[in-house]
Amino acid sequence: QVQLVESGGGLVQAGGSLRLSCAASGSIFSINVMGWYRQAPGKQRDLVAQITRGGSTNYADSVKGRFTISRDNAKNTVYLQMNSLKPEDTAVYYCSFGSWLETQYWGQGTQVTVSS
Repeated sequence: QVQLVESGGGLVQAGGSLRLSCAASGSIFSINVMGWYRQAPGKQRDLVAQITRGGSTNYADSVKGRFTISRDNAKNTVYLQMNSLKPEDTAVYYCSFGSWLETQYWGQGTQVTVSS
C-alpha cells in the first residue's frame, strides 16, 4: 500500500515563495512520473508540473519560470518550489504518482493561499 504525505502549504503574500513536499511510503519502484496538480474552489483539478525518474519535466504554462519541480528518488519524495506567487495560484495542491497520463496515487492535498 502506497501512501503520500504532503507538507509545506500555507498562507503567503503575493510575490512570496513556498516549497511543497510529498513523501511516499511503500513500494513505488514501478512509478515513473511524480507530479503536482491543483484545484481551486469551483474549478477542475489541473496539472501544475510533472517529473520523471530521469528528470524530464513538464509544466503548465501558467507556472513556467516561477515554479520548479524536483525529486529525490532515494527518499521517494517530490518537491515543488513556488516563487513569485500570485493570488490566482491559490488552490489545494495534490501530489500525484503514476505516469504522464494517469495518476495511481494521490496525496491528501495541502492548501496554498496567496493574498494580494
